[in-house]
Amino acid sequence: QMPGTARHDREMAIQAKRNLSKTTDPIERLRLHCLARGSAGIKGLCRVFRIMDDDNSRTLDFKEFVKGLNEYAMMIDKEEAQEIFQIFDKDGNGIIDFDEFLVTLRPPMSNARKEIIMQAFRKLDKSGDGVITIEDLRGVYNAKHHPKYQNGDWTEDQVFRAFLDNFDSPYDKDGKVTTEEFMNYYAGVSASIDTDVYFIIMMKNAWKL
Repeated sequence: QMPGTARHDREMAIQAKRNLSKTTDPIERLRLHCLARGSAGIKGLCRVFRIMDDDNSRTLDFKEFVKGLNEYAMMIDKEEAQEIFQIFDKDGNGIIDFDEFLVTLRPPMSNARKEIIMQAFRKLDKSGDGVITIEDLRGVYNAKHHPKYQNGDWTEDQVFRAFLDNFDSPYDKDGKVTTEEFMNYYAGVSASIDTDVYFIIMMKNAWKL
């Protein structure tokens, strides 16, 4: 587990649950529902939508949207779902764009935060191809300090794989982490940290930037 994230994850989930009772904004409510499941919550919902997007159009109609929310066990009534859908369906053609949905749902972050997240990503992405793999991690992440490696439970590769799984989409663990997945993960962590300064210090310490 990456330094600091497990604790931030718990804090964020608790905070999200608390804020749910206060907010009336439909997008914010959906975001908080996701964050209440931890940093990977938003990715989880998007993953459900991706499975439902049978024709790979990267769009959803209202029926698919509601079905996805239900499958992800989001207790949202039809009126609220309709309201959310309409916000995303800007041109009113009855379908919403997937990527736009994802970006809007992600907790907003300052440019300073995005930049430090990208710095960490670039450091891990040894090959520079925009995807972090086990191969990339060999040079930057020391598996030998991991307790499960030390007691012989796991090989080095298993440590790397578990590390990547932190950032990977929850139901689609392919051992590869894209920029988008990395950003989404940290957008979740970022939501529980009030100041840019503290977030940047945490990232610098965690990744030795």
